[in-house]
Amino acid sequence: MWADPADDPRNSEGTSPDGELATLEDYLANYRLTLRMKCEGLDAEQLARRSVPPSTMSLLGLVRHLARVERDWRNWITEDEPLSKLYGARDADFDGAVADPAVVEAAWRDLEREQAALDSELAAHTDLGERLGRQGIAVRELQVHRVEEYARHCGHADLLRECVDGRVGQ
Repeated sequence: MWADPADDPRNSEGTSPDGELATLEDYLANYRLTLRMKCEGLDAEQLARRSVPPSTMSLLGLVRHLARVERDWRNWITEDEPLSKLYGARDADFDGAVADPAVVEAAWRDLEREQAALDSELAAHTDLGERLGRQGIAVRELQVHRVEEYARHCGHADLLRECVDGRVGQ
């Protein structure tokens, strides 16, 4: 097992949260934490390693990708001018995931900043049926999409981590 259940910081035991929004937020928080756990203890080279050639996917690329999509989701819910692309051109989140400690540090800062910004904006919208932004996306749809995106990429992270050092997930 990845983590001893007694030491696992994710809420996998005990009472689940009450309500749909609290449940979605709990799942999202746990998947975010899972991604961090999959990356713990690795150096810049290991995080940037593209373990499944010819794919450009790496653990560091996933961190950068999720920072990018958190920003993109903010653009979905705003009436204002869209924020600029976080890493520029298409696939730059993965292509720019190079084995440089400064790139790793920046990626984690970007992810934390973008998560906090979207979380803050969504905190004012607790009605899951409320529609936001120019496209009128429902808060529920966005929250489910966020959970789905992190869950899918945590599955990728399991495989990438196993290729790096043999450690397998749960």
